[in-house]
Amino acid sequence: MRIQNHPIIDFKQKKKITFYFNRRKLEGFEGDSIASALYANGVKVFTKSLRYDNPRGFFCGIGKCASCLMRVNGIPNVRTCIAPLKENIKVETQEKLPALSSAEFNKQHKKTLTVDLLVVGAGPAGMCSSIEAARQGASVLLVDENMDVGGQLIKQTHKFFGSKQERAGTRGIEIAEELKKEIKKLQEQKKINLMVNSTVIGYYEGEKGKHRFGVVKRKGYSSIFYEVVCRAVVFSCGAMENMLLFPGNDLPGVYGAGAVQTLMNVYGVKPGNRVLMVGAGNVGLIVSYQLLQAGVQVDRVVEAAPVIGGYHVHAAKLRRCGVPIYTSYSVKEVYGRNCVEGAVVVKLDENWNPIEGTEEKIKCDTVCLAVGLTPSTRLLSQAGVEMEFIPEAGGYVALHNRFMETTVDNIYVAGDSSGIEEASTAMIEGKIAGVAASLKLGYNQNAKKLLKQYLEELDRLRSGPFGEKPRIAKEKITKFLEKKT
Repeated sequence: MRIQNHPIIDFKQKKKITFYFNRRKLEGFEGDSIASALYANGVKVFTKSLRYDNPRGFFCGIGKCASCLMRVNGIPNVRTCIAPLKENIKVETQEKLPALSSAEFNKQHKKTLTVDLLVVGAGPAGMCSSIEAARQGASVLLVDENMDVGGQLIKQTHKFFGSKQERAGTRGIEIAEELKKEIKKLQEQKKINLMVNSTVIGYYEGEKGKHRFGVVKRKGYSSIFYEVVCRAVVFSCGAMENMLLFPGNDLPGVYGAGAVQTLMNVYGVKPGNRVLMVGAGNVGLIVSYQLLQAGVQVDRVVEAAPVIGGYHVHAAKLRRCGVPIYTSYSVKEVYGRNCVEGAVVVKLDENWNPIEGTEEKIKCDTVCLAVGLTPSTRLLSQAGVEMEFIPEAGGYVALHNRFMETTVDNIYVAGDSSGIEEASTAMIEGKIAGVAASLKLGYNQNAKKLLKQYLEELDRLRSGPFGEKPRIAKEKITKFLEKKT
C-alpha cells in the first residue's frame, strides 16, 4: 500500500522499524504513526465496537475519534493515529474495556510552566499566532497533539489562490516548511517553547489576570503532566470531520477526507485502490485529484446539492482525468464484511429525498467523506467563552471581535475554531490574534500598524464571491457580540 511514485512529494526511503501487532512481526518506517504502519501492512481492522462487536478502523487520522484506540506496550487507549511508531513495540487490539491500574498510567510529578501566551494547536493559525507574538516580544508556548507542527498544511499539495501576501501559487506543504523554519529559529532564540505529542486536557481558574491549563505530554507511551499558567491564550484547535448517516458508515474503509490526505500525503500510504468520493466542495475535488496523483482510482464524485460547491477549476481537472461528478446524488449505503467492499449511490429529488429506482451499486474499497467540518470548540466552552450556533461558520463558534478576542478577557480564537474557512484566512486570523494578544500584554506598541495591515488583508481575502459565506458568518458573530455587550 506504499506510494512508490508521486509527482510532487518525494517519499524518501527511511529507516525500517520492526514492531509487533497481536504477536505478529511487522515492519514500518521511521516517521510512521502506528496506525499508518498497520495500514501499510494491510491491517484495516484496529478494534471492535463494545456494544455491537462491529469492526473499527482508521477514520479521522488526527486523534479526534475512538476508532484507532489500541493497547501499546501494555498501555491501553493509545490513539495510534497520532502515536509514533517505535522499535519493537507491542501493539494489541482491545476487545473489551481495559482494566486500568494506577501503574499503567505511569504518572510522573506535575511540572509547572509560566508563559505570556499559550497557543493551542500548531496548524496554520497557531503557527502564525506564535510567530507574530514571539516577534513582538511575548514568551510563547505552542502545544500540539500531533507528532509535528503544520496541521492541514502538511497535507495540502495543491497551490494556493489569492494574492502574493497569501502566498498564491505556493503549495501548502511548502508553506508549512517555511513556517516550521521560522518557529525553529524562534525556538533557538528561546522565544517559543514547542510541545508536540501533547494535549491540553482542561481549563482551570487561575489567579486574577491569568489562565491555567492542564497539559499532558506523551513521552513514549506514558505521560508527563504539566500545569501551564499564562496571561493570554489563542485557541487554534482546528475542526473535526462531519459524518453522514447511512448503513455501513462505520466500516473500516470509510474515512474523512482529512484522514485520506494524512495517509497519502504525510505517510505515503494509499488509503485504497478504488474510491467513492462523497462531496464536491473544494475539499472533495482537491482530495480526489490528490488520490489520482497517488495512483488511486476514483470511481466518481457524488454531491447531494444540485451544483458543484468548489472551484470549477478543480472540477475541470477531475473531468479531464475521466472522473465523473454527479450532482443531486448521495451514498445510500456501504456494504462489506470486515471492511468496505462496495457502496450504493442514489439520485436525490429537489427536496434531497432519495428517488426510488435510481440506486446504483458500485465496487469500491474506500469511501471518502468530504461533507464539511465542525469547529473544535470544547476548550473554549470550558473556559466560559460565549458560544452561538452559526450555520455559515460550521456550527457552534466562539463570539469574538475583529481582533479575534472572545468574550473572556485575553482569550483569543483563530482559524477553523472561529469558523470554517480556507487555510489562507486561518493564517491571517492567527497573525491578528498573535499581534493583538501581544499588544494587549504590553509588548511593542509599534505593532499597531502591522495589526491594521493584517485586518485589511483579511477583508480583501473575503471580498470575492467565495468569501460571501464567511462574511455572513462574521457579521452574525458581530451582531451577537453587540447584543451581549
